[in-house]
Amino acid sequence: MRVDDLDLPFAVTEMGPSGADPVIVLPGGPCRGPEYLSDLAGLDSTRRLVVLHPRGTPRSGGLSRGWWQDADDVAVLADALGMDTAHLIAHSAGTRLALAVATRHPHLVRSLTLVTPPASWLTGTAHDGASIALDRTDPAVAEALRALEQEDPATDDAFRQAFQRQAPATYAHWTEIERAHAQLGAVSLASAMAWFDGIPADAAERIRAAPIPPTMVIGGSLDYLTGVKPVVDYAAVLGARLAMIEDCGHYPWIEQPEAFLRAAEDWLSMVLASSSEVP
Repeated sequence: MRVDDLDLPFAVTEMGPSGADPVIVLPGGPCRGPEYLSDLAGLDSTRRLVVLHPRGTPRSGGLSRGWWQDADDVAVLADALGMDTAHLIAHSAGTRLALAVATRHPHLVRSLTLVTPPASWLTGTAHDGASIALDRTDPAVAEALRALEQEDPATDDAFRQAFQRQAPATYAHWTEIERAHAQLGAVSLASAMAWFDGIPADAAERIRAAPIPPTMVIGGSLDYLTGVKPVVDYAAVLGARLAMIEDCGHYPWIEQPEAFLRAAEDWLSMVLASSSEVP
């Protein structure tokens, strides 16, 4: 079934070959407009990608009920698509949602692909961003790092402006490609704050105790937002395969598209083949 035929309480977009088994994609931000995902470095050329616009993103409107509760929306989408089990790709803040789905709907998730996940909240590993070798002599990067460490915007306009000021530190390099990408996908302070509402105090413990499905973690060796050691530990806690992409920040499909596509495609080929073997 095509997503255009679905009656859902949130927006969805679809890319890739019709008729193929869907792969559900969960954006980050949190609640950033999914346009910034683009075509995931051309992954849509071989995979049917169904992109959820979480509550709180521009096309879905409203506000998130918190990433723990919003896991139910992913289950609703999978059911509407006629999927007994689902393969999920999630980026950044969306990886929390993916883990909530796997924990709260354990029979639904067949595999996870978790891209540049925030990790310290799950592992307790100290953030090691200070050791990330960004070009701190670049004035834009220096200002971005200062903004990340010091700014706490209190209005929507200030939040959007801070998001743009911080952007140079979220990539390994700050060229025209990264500058253009940073403009994609609207953000909202109210939506981002709502993403963290109503989260159980023991959510991390529940996730660590849950039977996590086969998982691939894709990290960036120069991702200041996540750090490196926390992501390595995160993959270990989840029992996941880890692909750490060199010379890459928070957006590997933009910064290192060939390496990202190879890692994602190889993983999906394996887990989708495994799924087809299940009677």
